[in-house]
Amino acid sequence: QVQLVESGGGLVQAGESLRLSCIASRPVSSFNSMGWYRQAPGKQRELVAQIISGGRTNYADSVKGRFTISRDYAKTTLLLQMNSLKPEDTAVYYCNVDLKIGVFWGQGTQVTVSS
Repeated sequence: QVQLVESGGGLVQAGESLRLSCIASRPVSSFNSMGWYRQAPGKQRELVAQIISGGRTNYADSVKGRFTISRDYAKTTLLLQMNSLKPEDTAVYYCNVDLKIGVFWGQGTQVTVSS
């Protein structure tokens, strides 16, 4: 088991930046993928960015060039740097870890971008 806690969300204006953090309850060294998803009101949850086992990263087309996913050396924190935010980035952002023992989610953090 692993618990995930997100933080860093908030209300910003278009063009500003936020950095989301996801802290795991224990180091995660072996995983299938780690990533960030988001869900806007009335929409399905969608992948924003992920790190695949081996280090390859994937990004949604809508955030390429603006968002950067990374993890710390201690393997307990997953980060999402979000630059040049747009109103359409408004959503609840969820941290996700896909391990051999199962898939785990955080509780989510709200990001609201005003125009």
